[in-house]
Amino acid sequence: MDSDRYNLDKRRVREAFSKAAPDYDELAVLQKEIGNRLLERLDLIKLEPRRILDVGCGTGTWSERLSQRYRQAEVVSLDLAPGMIHQARSKLSAWGRRFGKRRFLCGDAEQLPLADNSVDMIFSNVTLQWCQNLDAAFTEFHRVLRPDGLLMFTTFGPDTLTELRQAWAAVDNAVHVNAFIDMHDIGDALMRARVCDPVMDTEHITLTYGDAKTLMRELKGIGAHNVTSGRNHGLTGKTKLKKMLAAYEQFRDAGNTLPVTYEVIYGHAWGRPSETQQHMDDGTIQIPLSQLKRT
Repeated sequence: MDSDRYNLDKRRVREAFSKAAPDYDELAVLQKEIGNRLLERLDLIKLEPRRILDVGCGTGTWSERLSQRYRQAEVVSLDLAPGMIHQARSKLSAWGRRFGKRRFLCGDAEQLPLADNSVDMIFSNVTLQWCQNLDAAFTEFHRVLRPDGLLMFTTFGPDTLTELRQAWAAVDNAVHVNAFIDMHDIGDALMRARVCDPVMDTEHITLTYGDAKTLMRELKGIGAHNVTSGRNHGLTGKTKLKKMLAAYEQFRDAGNTLPVTYEVIYGHAWGRPSETQQHMDDGTIQIPLSQLKRT
């Protein structure tokens, strides 16, 4: 396989999501559900962050939820797409924009415009699949996290849109569907970035549609259409589209609907240990005797 064909065109990613911003909240039903499930996982973690970074904030849904959960925290909303930042900021009142604890940055997860050790929590919902270099993104996350800071994220795995990918494969060898990284490769990237105690799990969520055209319109509507460098830069002809739609029919189920599979990967990890702790190569933790107190 020619891996260059699967490189992301960041300019196209930025343009697609900026264009999708006004209608994103109405169409991104799955993304909202995944975000809810990620947010629920914070119930199991005791943390009082002073500053939270929402990477790939989109229209600001999770930034707002995080502000409500951690009322004393400053929440920084960051997105690659200017249109998304504008949409997120427009939801705040004039008072909130001027005096509230929300901040907005248009920036890239792979080159965060933030100082070292400047955030206590990074929250990122279905954004990492749009990173060209996952190692760079995780290295940046590790850099800006304060000692013992928390990273929480979701992304999509390679089984995502498998039916659509197979339907296009029956038509030609061109790249029509974005590629997604395997959970184990994501775990390896976390380890290379030297974050602490990474934990990941995955689940499959299946949506159903009456026809494949509706699926494709929805993907385009939220900005999640094909943005790989190896895509066909010309228009897809009606004949090829018709063949793809016919090939997709092989998946029609007993309920007369077409399934669409999403492989959702959940992950969390921690920043470098605080100065009072030292993680050893064998996985143990050393704590200075001076930090221990008699019970």
